[in-house]
Amino acid sequence: MRFPFAFEPAYRVVALAFAITPATAWVDVAEGQLSARFGLWRISTPTSNVTGTQATGPYSVFRTIGAAHLSLADRGLTFATNRRRGLCITFADPVPGIIPSGALRHPGLTVTVADVDGLASALSAPAAAG
Repeated sequence: MRFPFAFEPAYRVVALAFAITPATAWVDVAEGQLSARFGLWRISTPTSNVTGTQATGPYSVFRTIGAAHLSLADRGLTFATNRRRGLCITFADPVPGIIPSGALRHPGLTVTVADVDGLASALSAPAAAG
């Protein structure tokens, strides 16, 4: 299942500078794998590594607009295309994402997909486990 991001107009304009467009920003849940692409940034992990999800928002524009954002508080990663609502996904084993070498790993990922509830459901479904 593919979950496209929900772009607000201001976010869409700024995102272009980072090669983030509807064609390069999505989350997939298929065959026991969670994959997220956000322009140049990517995350991939087995769905069995997902320990929970929580709908979150609204967010500060300055903390979410543009490129992928790293939380200095908990090393979480955010892929955001709007300030209204997203899904925070937590992992048992932190995953690489913001640095291609994997030198920095993230215990969670927040994504502002159009269907937050559908993504949460797909990640909690028994089929997501493998």
